[in-house]
Amino acid sequence: MPHSPGPELLGTRLRQLLDLLDGDVAAVYEDLGLRDFRPRFAPVVRALAASGPSAIRDLARAIGVTHSAASQTVAHMAAQELVVLAPGEDARQRVVRLTARAERLLPVLDAESAATTAAATALEAELSFPLSALVDEALDALRRRPMRRRIADAAVPQPAAPRPGAPVPPPSDLTGP
Repeated sequence: MPHSPGPELLGTRLRQLLDLLDGDVAAVYEDLGLRDFRPRFAPVVRALAASGPSAIRDLARAIGVTHSAASQTVAHMAAQELVVLAPGEDARQRVVRLTARAERLLPVLDAESAATTAAATALEAELSFPLSALVDEALDALRRRPMRRRIADAAVPQPAAPRPGAPVPPPSDLTGP
């Protein structure tokens, strides 16, 4: 029986899981005639539909991503004419609002969201532990103690690399006299 990968391939396996989930949601959008609509657009559309025009930082907070990720997503959505950007209260702030095109998609996106939520609930019923609860638990643990710190704590101390141009010490004689 082949060895099942453990924590050593965690990031790779999580990316594979996300690819399977997002890839099929993207295929559903394509089946619905929304060829250029990406799964990462849906939370933005739902947040803006619920709260109205928002600054990118507020939008990022609402959907649980970094400001940079929200800004990149909004830029892609603007290219698809799903959102427009306007100056905010100060020169640094940009306010995002849905276009009429995006508003017309809301009934289709709401139906897709309901179906996706039902499918995710059914998937979790097949698992020994709800995936959404496990993801929340992992995110909380990493917020308390980031992976970088965990790696540093687990790492075997290594000698410092010599500075460029510094003499390299001779290898020690480990064979003894």
